[in-house]
Amino acid sequence: MHAASRDSLKVVQGRFDELVTDLDSSGLKQLGDELSSVVRLLSKEVLLRKHFASRAEDDSARKTALVDGVFGEKAGEPTLEVLRSAVAERWSKSRDLNSALERLAHLAVLIDAERADAIESTEDELFRFGRALDATPRLSSLLSDESTDFDGRLQLLDNVLAGKANSYTESLLKQALRLLQGRSFEVVVPELADLAANRRGESVAQVTAANALTEEQTERLERVLSQIYGRNMSVQLDIDPKVLGGLSITVGDEVVDGTVASRLASASHYVPH
Repeated sequence: MHAASRDSLKVVQGRFDELVTDLDSSGLKQLGDELSSVVRLLSKEVLLRKHFASRAEDDSARKTALVDGVFGEKAGEPTLEVLRSAVAERWSKSRDLNSALERLAHLAVLIDAERADAIESTEDELFRFGRALDATPRLSSLLSDESTDFDGRLQLLDNVLAGKANSYTESLLKQALRLLQGRSFEVVVPELADLAANRRGESVAQVTAANALTEEQTERLERVLSQIYGRNMSVQLDIDPKVLGGLSITVGDEVVDGTVASRLASASHYVPH
């Protein structure tokens, strides 16, 4: 997102945060479902989306009235308030408006998970599902193919997840499947895991180790990385016996130098031998 859209997102998310304070679990579910439906509609109705995202500041009242006219009988007041806030802001690209609303739909589920003390397990399940997609390109291809029947892809997702994920993870993945908009599912799922980590006030370090780490080793690695990066870090671990040096660490787009990773492993005994 460009600066204008980032600033707009902050404003809209601020309004969103105010609204969700008074919502219970069913209210959060309704908000997430309704925002998802709005994103799907705006993905199809490009002219409507472009009008809502237009930069004309003196047009905000008319756009707000249009929100009520289009969605007033289909959405609850919290959803309408989020939309009114969104269309009153300026967006660099109309797609940024959709991205912002999609993010808030996901956050509604994550806040519900947070209140149920399930956000950490949700983050972990999302990460592991993303790894499963990486390991099975055919599955990712089938789930990402928007030219095929959606209900069939949804049933496939249900079959894959059966007994392996909590209700919040399932809701997030189903939201993402509905809102792919040409993106690959294997790209979207790690973004959901990152969003869950960010909600917990952490950044994610993707760690590949030659051998499994103990809980103590993982916690120690998180502490060291937190000191290095100056913020809380959450380690997502993948095992690959072929990894050079026994340890590979990636934070966002940054790959930690292999020599540094090896020294971390050596000094703190992170990687079992």
